[in-house]
Amino acid sequence: MTSSTNTAADRTTRVPPATLARAVEWIRHHLYRLHQRLTPAPAAMMELIIANWTSQAITAAAQLGVADALADGPLPIEQLAARVGADADALGRLLRALIGKGIFRHRRDGRYELNSLAATLRSDAPISMTWAAQFYGSAEQRERWTLLVDSIRTGRTVVPALRGEASFDYFDRYPELANLFNRTMTSVSALTDGPVVAGYDFGAYPTIVDVGGGHGPLLAAILAGAPASRGVLYDLPHVIAEAPKLLRESNVADRVRLAAGSFFDSVPCGGDAYILKNIVHDWPDDKAVQILRNVRAAAGPHATVLLVELVIPGHDRDFPGKWVDLEMLLNLGARERTASEYRDLLGQAGFRVTRVVHTAAPLSVVEARAA
Repeated sequence: MTSSTNTAADRTTRVPPATLARAVEWIRHHLYRLHQRLTPAPAAMMELIIANWTSQAITAAAQLGVADALADGPLPIEQLAARVGADADALGRLLRALIGKGIFRHRRDGRYELNSLAATLRSDAPISMTWAAQFYGSAEQRERWTLLVDSIRTGRTVVPALRGEASFDYFDRYPELANLFNRTMTSVSALTDGPVVAGYDFGAYPTIVDVGGGHGPLLAAILAGAPASRGVLYDLPHVIAEAPKLLRESNVADRVRLAAGSFFDSVPCGGDAYILKNIVHDWPDDKAVQILRNVRAAAGPHATVLLVELVIPGHDRDFPGKWVDLEMLLNLGARERTASEYRDLLGQAGFRVTRVVHTAAPLSVVEARAA
């Protein structure tokens, strides 16, 4: 069996160069634009309008556990339906639609089986998308998106008006939804940490402080590729309480110190680099500056701050961050930012941006030092 550390290293070696990833994105964009030009405009628009049907069908398959039921091999529809507790005819219709989108496979002998896309919905997949399918397809998330026009009109989150409290407070009262969210974030982290580690030289820093690092997946991946470095994992007490297991599995626990606290209060001192992955985008500018000023207060004059974020590019092509930006607006009243906006934000906290390093993933590393 391959160790967690070796697996992380293997993923890093398989990451393509960022320039190749951007070239593939460019080709995909123009192929899709060609498809739109070859399709009557009303028909192309109808495809976009009903795209939510596809995502909801994926959510249904994830909620039923269809991929897990097929993990041991192909099954006829009656047997598959019995395993997942569904009506055989209705399940067959669901799979027929998903197969048309390239998800699952219908064999010539009539049985259904997994293909590469469907396998990502297995709960035990190396990078499982079943939690993301269930979280983003949940009634709570869907309801928020039906109110997007309200956020566009006001520039504010809809959650307090809808639920009477902020998103993170709402999660505290609904542990099942919070669990789905946490598992989704872990899966997204597994999807993006490899490209981030491959795209930036973290080994240049003896001590790396991961601010708001959760259970430590990014820090573990970084230390696996930087054997001379040590780390500090900083997050709320109940969050880091779950970190030791992951750190042990990654064989880096002996090089990580756990520190409990809130980045709104303070940040541990003594780091050569301070990493904040998908932290700043959760907050409006005033709160983001507060966090960054706490980092500035803890960081020495030669320390580096590294924001790992979906930096919005200047082009008009599709980019995941443009959609996550709307999710941030809806749920938190926060935003994704351009490189220029990060320069302004970091400048208010006493930093100057030295460079923005793009990775093979949509994430970039915004590097800054004390001004």
